[in-house]
Amino acid sequence: MYRLAFAGSDARTGARRLLAPLAAAAVLTALTACQSAPADAPDEGGGANEESAAEAPAEGAATAEIATVVGDEIEIFAEEGGEEVAETLASPNDFGADRAFLVEQNRGEWLEVLLPVRPNGSTGWVRSADVELTGTDFRLEVDPEAFTFTVFDGGEEVRSGPIGTGESETPTPPGRYYFTELLQPSDPDGDYGAYAFGLSGHSETLETFAGGPGQLAVHGTNDPDALGQRISHGCIRVSNDDITWMAENLPIGTPVEILG
Repeated sequence: MYRLAFAGSDARTGARRLLAPLAAAAVLTALTACQSAPADAPDEGGGANEESAAEAPAEGAATAEIATVVGDEIEIFAEEGGEEVAETLASPNDFGADRAFLVEQNRGEWLEVLLPVRPNGSTGWVRSADVELTGTDFRLEVDPEAFTFTVFDGGEEVRSGPIGTGESETPTPPGRYYFTELLQPSDPDGDYGAYAFGLSGHSETLETFAGGPGQLAVHGTNDPDALGQRISHGCIRVSNDDITWMAENLPIGTPVEILG
């Protein structure tokens, strides 16, 4: 089992503040469903990288809202204006990152948010007073069939590249997700590469993995030649150059769409 050190983030400003790896006592369990698996169905897919993001988003592009918890926990309600608490989530999360959500609906005093829980795609309602809202024009689109990712800034494509996906028995599940934390592996030459973004989704074939909950991730790799193949237990692998660019540009809460 691999272990990762939390690299740090500042989702409240929509920017990334990268920190040095934490001390050994604070090293945390790795994101799961990501270690190597035998490759199948190799493919030549993958697009060329663009070197930098656009200076301004395209006109008319929707800005995603990110809700970052301001206290040490947050109450989740099943309905807008509900009185019964469905769940309470702690902040920071298990990796030490401020708890954040992707907002699906903003109703003023109440927000419907995408939750980082099973089943994938679960939503709940939180009070606006319990979070701080920021926004991002970035979004990540993943095409498992073409083995490519594309980052958009508003309506403009700013970076693309090849990916590795889940093998046939542990496929990468399609759906709408968001980045929940940014981690920096203690071993940059390991399976996770230079950085790993945790996703709000989980494997649909693995209930647990390596002692964790089967959480998905987008991360780098020490085997770039395996990109363009089904090689993981469900995670999305990208080159170390691409994941480093993402770590420097994409905030926690960035929407991630995995096409089906």
